[in-house]
Amino acid sequence: MKTPLYSVYILQSEMDGSYYVGSSADPVDRLAKHNRPHKGYTASKQPWKLVFVQWLENKTLAQKMERHIKAMKSRKFLEDLIGSVANELMEKICEAR
Repeated sequence: MKTPLYSVYILQSEMDGSYYVGSSADPVDRLAKHNRPHKGYTASKQPWKLVFVQWLENKTLAQKMERHIKAMKSRKFLEDLIGSVANELMEKICEAR
């Protein structure tokens, strides 16, 4: 398998506990952008924290997974992903960056 280059990430609002799903080559930088002043959905629910990261081989796969997660429309599904053992390792890698 090639080195993963793109990720799917889940943010959680520290204000109200809601979730946001996205994809990015740099989820830590993307988190910083979501927490900066701007307009849009994430602006009204700041601050955000990164609670899930999954690395994939390319942007196309990451976007497909992002769409799949969003299509589930399930808080339980998101929380199961966030709680997965594999994700704990991914979070630590991003935090150490």
